[in-house]
Amino acid sequence: MAKKEEKNNKDKKSFMKSFKAELKKVIWPTPKQLFNNTVAVLSIVIITALIVFVLDFTFEAINKYGIDKIKQSVSNSTINETTNSVNESVENNETNNTESNNAE
Repeated sequence: MAKKEEKNNKDKKSFMKSFKAELKKVIWPTPKQLFNNTVAVLSIVIITALIVFVLDFTFEAINKYGIDKIKQSVSNSTINETTNSVNESVENNETNNTESNNAE
């Protein structure tokens, strides 16, 4: 058991030394670089948000004035066809009833 604990302590010490050594190698940005990078990121985010907003608004308008009108005209034509077929069947029944009544 003692060897495992010793090994863990060595691993932890080794890890911390390596960690500190790596942090010393990091090149941190200057305040000017940080500001420039932040402005670039915010600009790209705002431009992307505007593009998405414009596309969303455009597709919504197309849907509202284009596709809904097509759906409405298709449903109206379907209703008209159904009404016409019902009227034709009623007329056929009336004609058949009149002919059968005349035949009697």
